[in-house]
Amino acid sequence: MPPSTPAASEPTLADLGEFGVIDRLVALFPQDEQVLVGPGDDAAVLRVKVGHVVVSTDLMVEGRHFRRDWAGAADVGHRAAAQNLSDINAMGGRATALTLGLAAPPHLPVSWAVEMAAGFAEECAQVGAVVVGGDLTRADQVVIAVTVLGACTQAPLLRSGAEPGDVVALAGRQGWAAGGLAVLGRGFRSPRALVEAYRRPQPPYAAGREGAEAGATAMIDVSDGLLSEAGHLAHASGVHLDLRAEAFDLPEPLQAVAAATGVDALQLVLGGGDDHALLATFPSTAALPMGWIVVGEVHEAGWSGAEGPAVTVDGAVHEGATGWTHF
Repeated sequence: MPPSTPAASEPTLADLGEFGVIDRLVALFPQDEQVLVGPGDDAAVLRVKVGHVVVSTDLMVEGRHFRRDWAGAADVGHRAAAQNLSDINAMGGRATALTLGLAAPPHLPVSWAVEMAAGFAEECAQVGAVVVGGDLTRADQVVIAVTVLGACTQAPLLRSGAEPGDVVALAGRQGWAAGGLAVLGRGFRSPRALVEAYRRPQPPYAAGREGAEAGATAMIDVSDGLLSEAGHLAHASGVHLDLRAEAFDLPEPLQAVAAATGVDALQLVLGGGDDHALLATFPSTAALPMGWIVVGEVHEAGWSGAEGPAVTVDGAVHEGATGWTHF
């Protein structure tokens, strides 16, 4: 279903022009003491604090990553910010500053852009990050481009540090956004908890740094699918991850969607993304922080007859989808 046409009295991007819209958006982004030069110049200037600077970039394309009839403008802003903030979280760091690029059709209502930016700023405020600049241009569909900068006070956590004998652990809910997407794809709006989980994910923002401080050896953000991301970690570390199906929580809303749609509830957890949970490995002797649960073990590559680094569930190759594919 295409987005509705804006009311004649509602100003569009074309009505206000590039700089008129930018002025409205910039007003939504308060600055803090780390910002020496904020929005309005050729580039922002930030005060670098002690530690490692970490940077990540993501895109959201209308029709590919979101639909305006499935999620409100503020929801899209929350999602765009969350997926970037979670990348810094997965390095064991804290996001500090972001830039926001928006490409959109000229007939897009200004109110949509403002609401999206407000949602974006609200999500950033959860971790104390600020928006320090961006860009606005014309396009045939809405595209949101975000770059996030952050800092790690300890050595950044990579995907490549898992060792045989480690345990695999998960922080944050998993499968909820996938359940919401399954519901929306069938034209429904309930269970509402899952639909809202898709519209506004709830990444475990404190878990990244807490996991790093507890001795995590490797970590990754679950954005495209749990098994898919586990595969990236296994290959980067040169190990075999074996996950235990019984370790995953299958709450009532997931079971309700499974019963109504014929989709296996466990498949939503194993193949679903967009909740931005964290998957990590820890030494078996580590005391896991609150919110982390053990869901598997790390073995040497080639374990259970597999060729090279791999991921299995209960010792067997998973037959279902492992996650989102972009091409």
